[in-house]
Amino acid sequence: MARDLNLDGSEITIIKALGLGGAEVDGDTLLKKIPELMFAEMSDTLRGLMSQGYVSADKSSFYSEDEFKKVHFQINSGYSRDLRDALSPQQTKTKSRRQRRE
Repeated sequence: MARDLNLDGSEITIIKALGLGGAEVDGDTLLKKIPELMFAEMSDTLRGLMSQGYVSADKSSFYSEDEFKKVHFQINSGYSRDLRDALSPQQTKTKSRRQRRE
């Protein structure tokens, strides 16, 4: 059963940059992909995503930009479907049981 996830703009941007395919992205590449986010905002947002379990990393603490560039991040595969649904929600209409008789 899918959960309703409430993501803000920076979380959505980071999740899209990481990709939902399960590949690892290092911090240096992530900084280059999202130049509009400052390091402090990006690291704070990633820590939040990691604490909720949506993103996993090979190192749990990074305090400087040099440490951040060496860390490898990836989307937790257990949440990839829920995150995909949260990024592009689609309304599923239930079929009506009523049918027109001719």
